[in-house]
Amino acid sequence: MDRDDLHIASYFRNLSQQDVECLLCPWHCRIRPGKTGLCGARENHEGTLYSANYGQVTSLALDPIEKKPLYHFYPGRPILSVGSFGCNLSCSFCQNWQISQGRPLSEYISPEKLVEMAVNCRPQGNLGVAYTYNEPFISYEYLADTAPLVAAEGMKNVLVTNGIVESEPLQALLPHLDAMNVDIKSMDDEFYRRLCGGRAQHPRDTVEAAMAHCHVEITNLLIPGENDSDEQIETLVDWAAGLSEHMPVHFSAYRPAHDFHAPSTPAATLKRAHEIAVSKLKFVYIGNLHLDGTTDTRCPSCDAVAVSRSGFQARPDCLSEGRCSNCGAGLNIIQ
Repeated sequence: MDRDDLHIASYFRNLSQQDVECLLCPWHCRIRPGKTGLCGARENHEGTLYSANYGQVTSLALDPIEKKPLYHFYPGRPILSVGSFGCNLSCSFCQNWQISQGRPLSEYISPEKLVEMAVNCRPQGNLGVAYTYNEPFISYEYLADTAPLVAAEGMKNVLVTNGIVESEPLQALLPHLDAMNVDIKSMDDEFYRRLCGGRAQHPRDTVEAAMAHCHVEITNLLIPGENDSDEQIETLVDWAAGLSEHMPVHFSAYRPAHDFHAPSTPAATLKRAHEIAVSKLKFVYIGNLHLDGTTDTRCPSCDAVAVSRSGFQARPDCLSEGRCSNCGAGLNIIQ
């Protein structure tokens, strides 16, 4: 490391011979001097662990909130979206592998500067800051410094995450978060081990913990032959419905990427997932492939289209304070 803006990491302990153990996520990487953990973003420098990606921004855009995807959190509003590099999973099918699995060019943006940028985007309707693109939890210190500043401006903090984080740092951050989309790649541990280098239980734990503090939606990327059987979809739906039948669930189409070359998800698979899910869940959506009507929010009581969507554009035509304007039913929408 030769940057002047070094930031000591949270959640680590010293071991022998200047080794350290990172305690941020469940992998508890033992990191030797001069090396990084599995995520590539936490580096041991002479026996102290540092955040190597603190403020190092690789992607920055004013995105529709629907792009996260979050369909039940201020629909139709844009949000300043920021990403860095690194990830604590190694998914062979990663759709953002250029930033998650390497160190692309980045620009340092301090927490204060990012908040200033977010405030300056208010005339465009900016809702706040979304930490996304790569895995935000591995930028933990940046999140912890930035999120309270965003909140102090009356703006919202949104996290788009794989959910791989230890309970203690998660609980410390949750009071500053307003919404999360958690990627549930599969309910099957073997899938996570073989294709992601992870465990299936960790993101589910994150969802369950986060629901007590903030708005939560989940996404499931359907990969042909891997996690798209009726049984696998039913298992995910049963779990989500057990948490809340009003949990918004997004089934997303996979496209070949990185080191994985299975064919793209057929429309029929997504339609079948939707059919299975709506038997137990009130709000089910299809993403990354256009299928008429599968991105609209319909009132489960009267079937009115409360929010119509085309691409990432949303029109809350029959929505008032999170309720259906036609019949008054609650829609689990924050507006």
